[in-house]
Amino acid sequence: MEQQYVNDLTPYERLELIRHKDRPTIKDYIPLIFDEFIEMHGDRYFGDDRAIIGGIASIKGIPVTVIAEVKGRNINENKESNFAMPHPEGYRKALRLAKQAEKFHRPVICFIDTPGAFCGVDAEKRGQGEAIARNLMEFMRLKTPVVSVVLGEGGSGGALALGVCDELAVLENALYCVISPRGFASILWKDASREKEAASIMKITAEDMLKLGVAEQIIPEPFGGAQNDVGQTAENIQDFLYKTITEKLKIDIDVLLNERYTKFRKIGEFTEM
Repeated sequence: MEQQYVNDLTPYERLELIRHKDRPTIKDYIPLIFDEFIEMHGDRYFGDDRAIIGGIASIKGIPVTVIAEVKGRNINENKESNFAMPHPEGYRKALRLAKQAEKFHRPVICFIDTPGAFCGVDAEKRGQGEAIARNLMEFMRLKTPVVSVVLGEGGSGGALALGVCDELAVLENALYCVISPRGFASILWKDASREKEAASIMKITAEDMLKLGVAEQIIPEPFGGAQNDVGQTAENIQDFLYKTITEKLKIDIDVLLNERYTKFRKIGEFTEM
């Protein structure tokens, strides 16, 4: 049965909400959703990117691998996590942990919350595009269940690198887009001040994602946003993850891989009249 949600906030109002300084981050959610989280560091090539956190945990007794993009709550936290804009070593760390999870058949849970991958010169020198592309390829054929949740911003390839999965859920006020509304306005109209107008036409809300077949679930938030009741939001996320993981673990891996492939092949289908 298709979910029905009534959310009167405009896309731009949601954008302001998810960028609010009190919006919960993955560091708020991990201790509420998982037990015994053990963080793992480094990509074994260059270094450790604090824009992506990853490690081993359990959810209601099920061992899982957690990979998440990290937003900060203040200037120091944002500087440490590069404002949630991963470098290539962050995506390579994510892939290393995902391949380890595949070896032990642990489900992989990805949390998306980024305005986009870092586009600086050093990131490009170290292969930013290749790192994202490799994640897309490897996650598509990863022989273990993969579930992703958009917590706030899901921007461009920086988000998609953790978005190839068997089931994608979006928090009710979260946004998932190919480019930020400001970037959209800058490119299309050469006027970044039309960000609000851009957000209204881009089809980037959770409801849009469900309607377009990009996402399978919308996870409810308390009235006024997740920051008004972090515990309830975390419980809603945990319920979705546990139910989805237990279902996916029952599916033969070859069937799961075929369903994952089919899921992405269907996105963007249209009928000419």
